[in-house]
Amino acid sequence: MSAIVRGAQLARMLNAWQVAVGVRGPAGRRPEYVVLATAVRGLLIDGRLALGVRLPAERELAAALGISRTTVTAAYRELRDSGHISSRRGAGSWTSLPAGHRVGTSGLWTPSDDADLIDLGCAALPAPVELTEAATEAVADLAPYACGAGYQPMGLLVLREAIARCYTERGLPTEPDQVMVTGGVQQALDLLLRLLVAPGQRALVETPTYPNALSAFTASRARVSAYAIGPDGWDEDLVLSTVRAAQARVAYLIPDFHNPTGHLMETSLRERLPSAAHAAGTDLIIDESFHDLALDDVEMPPSVAAFDRSARVLTIGGMSKAYWGGLRIGWVRGAAPLIARLAAARVGVDMASPVLDQLVATRLLQRRDAIVSARRKQLLVQRDTLAAAMRAELPEWRFVLPRGGLVLWVELDAPVSSALARAAEELGVRVAPGPRFGADGTMERFLRMPYALPEDTLVEAVRRLASARADLDRPRRHSWSAPAVVA
Repeated sequence: MSAIVRGAQLARMLNAWQVAVGVRGPAGRRPEYVVLATAVRGLLIDGRLALGVRLPAERELAAALGISRTTVTAAYRELRDSGHISSRRGAGSWTSLPAGHRVGTSGLWTPSDDADLIDLGCAALPAPVELTEAATEAVADLAPYACGAGYQPMGLLVLREAIARCYTERGLPTEPDQVMVTGGVQQALDLLLRLLVAPGQRALVETPTYPNALSAFTASRARVSAYAIGPDGWDEDLVLSTVRAAQARVAYLIPDFHNPTGHLMETSLRERLPSAAHAAGTDLIIDESFHDLALDDVEMPPSVAAFDRSARVLTIGGMSKAYWGGLRIGWVRGAAPLIARLAAARVGVDMASPVLDQLVATRLLQRRDAIVSARRKQLLVQRDTLAAAMRAELPEWRFVLPRGGLVLWVELDAPVSSALARAAEELGVRVAPGPRFGADGTMERFLRMPYALPEDTLVEAVRRLASARADLDRPRRHSWSAPAVVA
């Protein structure tokens, strides 16, 4: 059975759709049905409306939006003509994928032929030069493991020892039995939610936050509550009072160069969080994916887990950001009894992580100092290049320069993030609009801008974004002819 979105739900997702997609004045006004169809496409591009979802009946959506059924009928016809919905008489309409399109690495629907696209939708670096040597050594290390079945749900001891050593060197004493290796940070979060959160239980997240984390909470059928991060980061008293009042089963936070805002949580809040969570009966899932990527000689605060006295903190991390996303190695650090339970639950999902990948990760961690140092130097130059280009080309946009991480969180000059993402795609730039990072589909004034690409590519991307932004202010009817990216 396919998922169904009700009229009221779709109306909430569309939010102020007439404004968000840029309805013009009388000289350039587009028909309302075109605006509605464009807004639904925007939800699909953002990844907020999945493929194969059954849309509400025309009459139901018209009532929810307070518009005529004729407008909805025309919008659905427009979407059918462009291949974004398929309909069966008497059965309904479902979101679909136009011919020649696929799911991109960012989770958005994109054209199949996108070799020249500048992809700012993904905050990840290419592999370090040390990868080839590490992989060669890992193959030589493989023989003793090849004699066994290869299923180790906790992960290889040699890798767990290396990860535990990294935590211990940071001032957080850790034993290998406190670590479980996973298939990336995303799987670490997914497994924790499977173990800890029953359908209908409350989960607390920051907003904005990492989109794939929101997807994981949706898949777990948790009731999501959100704490809004302000322009200066976390309000300490408000965060703690929210944790106590929400009494959520879990709370998911990104204290180290927060994705997407770039904020670094103060030590005083880290110190108080575990006791507040314990009082509320809440387990803290702390995502440290960006921990290694301090760029401005920042003295990193202690891990939240360093202040945990009640086994309430579960720390997740991985190789994706500082090393390489193609190496699907992540981990969970927590109390040993819980890690053992997590490993038992993991057996029903994928048994274990690939042995060879774990050996490669072990060899890369042995080169940690050299790799991380080079990454920081590279990202510092790219961050400053992107910031300078944006100040020159788009001076009306505002952002706080992050002290680490991989992204700028940019406030636009108008609530046009989704419309800008569509216009930029036509000019060969993919960006992730603000609504993808919110639990409620808001944040149309924001855009996430990674600086993981080479400097000249970043400068060119900003130039095209400036052109796309200018195009939004020119009255014109949008053309959806191929190869426009929608879905």
